[in-house]
Amino acid sequence: MKAQKFLLAAVASATLSFSLPAQPNISLRPDRTVFFYAKDAKAAAAAVKDDPVIAKKIETLASPVQNPTKAPGPETIDKAGSITNVSEYARMDIYQPKTPNGQMVIVCPGGAYALIATYNEGIYPADWLVKQGVTVGVLKYRMPNGSWNAPLEDVHNAFKYVRSHAEELGIKKVGIMGFSAGGHLAASGVVLYDDPVTRPDFGILVYPVISMDASITHAGSRYALIGNDTAWNDRAGHTMDEYLARQAERDALVEKFSCEKQVTPDTPPVFLALCFDDMIVPPQNSLRFYEACLRNRVTAEMHIFPKGVHGWGFNLKEYNMNDNIEYCRAEFLNSLSRWLGGLEEMEAAKKAAAAAAAQRGGMPGGPRPQGQGR
Repeated sequence: MKAQKFLLAAVASATLSFSLPAQPNISLRPDRTVFFYAKDAKAAAAAVKDDPVIAKKIETLASPVQNPTKAPGPETIDKAGSITNVSEYARMDIYQPKTPNGQMVIVCPGGAYALIATYNEGIYPADWLVKQGVTVGVLKYRMPNGSWNAPLEDVHNAFKYVRSHAEELGIKKVGIMGFSAGGHLAASGVVLYDDPVTRPDFGILVYPVISMDASITHAGSRYALIGNDTAWNDRAGHTMDEYLARQAERDALVEKFSCEKQVTPDTPPVFLALCFDDMIVPPQNSLRFYEACLRNRVTAEMHIFPKGVHGWGFNLKEYNMNDNIEYCRAEFLNSLSRWLGGLEEMEAAKKAAAAAAAQRGGMPGGPRPQGQGR
């Protein structure tokens, strides 16, 4: 009971800024909804009929579930668009612009891995991106519920679907975008891909949870994803070997899902945005990820706005009355639009720099004189 109260309180604090009691004030609706695991698409659509943002055209991948998880109750949605208990009906709503520019973004709304804020961090960013010519897939992913790889499996299935339908959708590059805990899921997608199909071409992380390090993480997201430390540390009914094995398993999960520790030179380019006064997800999450990108020479751009706290997402005034970063909203949107438009140029510049460095002996400024330290 205490654990449930803790998680609910943590989720409430993480979603306070964007849980506004309003339907999406836009007419945009998805062109298709793809269910990942359901056998019957029509039956799945009927099961989630309370979700007002779902396409008339529906289909299913009927994919086998590698990481099964079971929700504690039926899927529900509130007036703010927050969906709870997503399980076997994990799905993606796809939005297509009239004139696709070749890019697609898979959007992961946040919600502390306990719910999904599908308006402010789902349909609203989809609306803005579609206006830029970007195809969008809003992911309504499974909650972990003890199966920590389940949300990431949904991300991988989303990439498999869109890449197998790339020509039909008119896309050449597929990236991932996430907010808060959805930012952690997007960052996981950026660093924990399985193969070229599931590797994003770029990542957009907005006030993201990055690390599972207890000193800087968002406690509710860590609790929901990998479990309560009190339970991990409980020795009752376990031999010493079993206890130590559980400690090692917990530590391995913390290491794996601390995304700043998984950055490599092959990590795709990343755009980060957050606020200095974010008291929900410490800015150190983004700072550590950015520093890891620097160490690995991964192209990265980061914006830290002085105020705006947490959860501002794409809550533009045209959708709702309150926008915590209204004073710099245009700067954020212009920067993101410019960054998306310059991805190919950035990629070409990085390849050219790598080729030039290889000719000079592998170092950006040429070979270092003998005996010179790092």
